Amino acid sequence: MGKQIVALQATMERMAKDFPGAFSGYKLEVTESHQKTKADTSGTAKAMVGSFQQLGVEPFGHDQIHMLRDDASQRAFGVPEEYSTGHAFHTYTLTSSDGSVQFQFKHNVCGRRTYGEGVADAVQFIARKAAEKSEKKVFNMIDILEAGEMK
Repeated sequence: MGKQIVALQATMERMAKDFPGAFSGYKLEVTESHQKTKADTSGTAKAMVGSFQQLGVEPFGHDQIHMLRDDASQRAFGVPEEYSTGHAFHTYTLTSSDGSVQFQFKHNVCGRRTYGEGVADAVQFIARKAAEKSEKKVFNMIDILEAGEMK
C-alpha cells in the first residue's frame, strides 16, 4: 500500500474525529481513475468518503463516485498515457452550499513504485518486530507509519 496515501487517509480520519461537522452543508464530488482492468470502486476513495461524511458533507453514496476507466476520460483527467496501465488519480472536491468556497484534495500516483516501497517498508518492519519477539503479532500500515519506518 502507498504509505503516503495511508498517511493521508489516517489524517482525514483524525480530522473527522477532531472536527466533526466542520464541512456541514458542503457538497462532495469524487472522481477516481485507475487502469481499465480495475473493475471496482477504489477502496481509498470509499475510505475518504467516510471521513468526509463524518466532517458533515451532504449525503453521498459510494455509487456517486465517478470512476474513470476509459483512455479518453483518463487523458482529460490528466493521466499520462504511459501510465494508463498503472495509476491511481483521485480528486475530492468540497463546495459550500452557496458555491462561494471550495476545497480540493488530490492525490495522483503514476506507476506502482510507491506501492512496492510500502511493501518493502512493511516487510522490514515486520522482520524487525519478529526479531524483537514482539508480543503484538498483527500490524497494519498505520503501525509502520507511527513507528517512523517510512524510507
